[in-house]
Amino acid sequence: KQDQPPGGYDSTPIPHAPPGYTVKITFHRATNLPMADLNTLSSDPFIMAQIYTGLRTRHKEDPALVMRTPTIRRCTDPEWNSEWIVANIPASGFKMKVRIYDEDPADHDDRLGNAHVEIGRISESWEGIKEQPFDLKKRMGSKRAYALRAVAVCFSQAKHMSGTCYISVEVLGKTPGDEGGRAYTIGPNWWTRHYSPLLGRIANRKDSKDDADDQGLTGEERKRVERYNFQANQFQLRGPVPAELYHRYVEFKPFVKSMFTAKGIRGYLLSKALHHQHNRVYNFDKSTLYGKFPQGPSQEMTLKFLDLVHYDQGGRIFTYVLTLDALFRFTETGKEFGIDMLSKHTMHSDVSIYIAFSGEFFIRRLAHSERPPPSPSADSEDQDNATHPPNKLPDGPPDADPPTDPARYELVIDNDSGTYRPNGALLPLLKRFLSDQFPGLKIVTLDSQKDAEIMNKMKQEQRDRKAREGDTGIYRQASNGSSSISSSDEEGLEEVE
Repeated sequence: KQDQPPGGYDSTPIPHAPPGYTVKITFHRATNLPMADLNTLSSDPFIMAQIYTGLRTRHKEDPALVMRTPTIRRCTDPEWNSEWIVANIPASGFKMKVRIYDEDPADHDDRLGNAHVEIGRISESWEGIKEQPFDLKKRMGSKRAYALRAVAVCFSQAKHMSGTCYISVEVLGKTPGDEGGRAYTIGPNWWTRHYSPLLGRIANRKDSKDDADDQGLTGEERKRVERYNFQANQFQLRGPVPAELYHRYVEFKPFVKSMFTAKGIRGYLLSKALHHQHNRVYNFDKSTLYGKFPQGPSQEMTLKFLDLVHYDQGGRIFTYVLTLDALFRFTETGKEFGIDMLSKHTMHSDVSIYIAFSGEFFIRRLAHSERPPPSPSADSEDQDNATHPPNKLPDGPPDADPPTDPARYELVIDNDSGTYRPNGALLPLLKRFLSDQFPGLKIVTLDSQKDAEIMNKMKQEQRDRKAREGDTGIYRQASNGSSSISSSDEEGLEEVE
């Protein structure tokens, strides 16, 4: 048996700890923020928060818990009232770094100030903190923004130089379960859709940008108002991700380790390029759409997922990454679509050393909601519950709007990722997790090794349907002359050798 390169599935258990507490953090508002935009004498502020606990991690490279608020436009006294519910915070408490930035999609985001929140011992009887003010430290803030603030103070357009952030923290109770070895996000379950008209025009990808604008339009009318837009999606699912879903990048080439650790000149440049690609694809700007489901997994949440992937329209195939904190990232992919990154899954993970799972997926519409989905190994002619693709079915795309019953759809998801090579034996765990997140949606899993023939056949059926129903085009981001995209990231990365 040929030796496998290091990486892939990691069986390291989560260090044991007693169950912790479920904590709700609310980022209420900020006041007296500096002005980052000279033209508007204002800012577009958002918060990026990171939580650190005393819990031991499986590896030092495990990422901290991170949360980003929506952006408030043209405001130096923003109100977010954004909640973050985190489970298994230990009794010893936690530390949280709160960084406020000015969103600037054309350049780097200017930092407007930092606050450090330190919460000591907590219990079910802890009274918490309510709208407590935290002064923003200016030391790491944008010098340009604070210079504008100083000018505004001099001319009495602003009264104070120092900003303040108001935050509440409360204990909701003990986290259920017997293990408290890792903290994780419970909610709210939020989603974002990121648009890039430039990438969409290059890739010849069209879509109606805002679904609300298209209410009441026929399929033909909607087609006429479609715009060029390449889309990237994020969906914060309800944690925890099953503990067994834990994978590290695979060192299938000597330079891969340096790329993930940013060591050496070559590794630093590759890592920087992939971070840049991630920020470009998941770029936040005025067109970014936000939404949330405070109630958690529900049929409405399933319908939003189907909306983000355009139901069964156009034979699309998506590349995805599921992070350790249950953040589901995905964009359309495929050889004929050709988003050519140095590494697709590394880009989606933002060069994370450890993730939960990765691969590709697509959506198919079922002819009958009450029947089980067809076996992937069965011929389409022999199925008693045909799907689109590959078959053409009535009452849906391409001739009509898709039905909005989640039971009419199946999610076909695999572990086809050369970067992380998730263990196919864990696909049932992934299926169970996603079934809990998206009620009503039927889920089929395919092992990229054991089911390779079936998987390739089904993906080819998607491509064939896409060629008949959807636009095709190729967008390639510079990656040293790579010529195509593979179902495995290895081919793309080998091109940089």
